[in-house]
Amino acid sequence: MKRSTYILLSTVFLVMTLAFAKHVNAQEPPHPPTSGHGINGNQNPGSSAPLDGGTGIIIALGIAYGFRKTLRSKEE
Repeated sequence: MKRSTYILLSTVFLVMTLAFAKHVNAQEPPHPPTSGHGINGNQNPGSSAPLDGGTGIIIALGIAYGFRKTLRSKEE
């Protein structure tokens, strides 16, 4: 019973994480200042922080940790 509860909760948590991960957005960049900045005047604020790589790493580490805990619990 205990193992099935952990598996169920882990699965629900993983599905919820994946469902809400696509809704995570970076903050919009601020408006460029009125006076020039950068080397050639105002720069285009087109780049943003990549969040996909970090989210994927956290999910992969969580899955690996859960798998490790499952294997260790079978050994005991």
